[in-house]
Amino acid sequence: MAKQCDITGKKTQIGGRYSNRTRATQFNPGGKTKRQPNLQKKRIYVPEIDKTVTVNVSAAALRTIAKNGAYATLKKAGLI
Repeated sequence: MAKQCDITGKKTQIGGRYSNRTRATQFNPGGKTKRQPNLQKKRIYVPEIDKTVTVNVSAAALRTIAKNGAYATLKKAGLI
């Protein structure tokens, strides 16, 4: 299973290790690096359907759920 947020769609990004200034002035042995999203496996109770849903969400998605409500957020993401 891919490391991807069920709500926001955030996933692993590939990026460089050094800044452009360092790359211009020094030897660059680092190459590429993976940047993983901050994923959490959470069980969220949805009172509207009287069920608990297990989702793989990022920290930003947890804030979205707290702001907009579990039912509305999960329904928009197509998980309910």
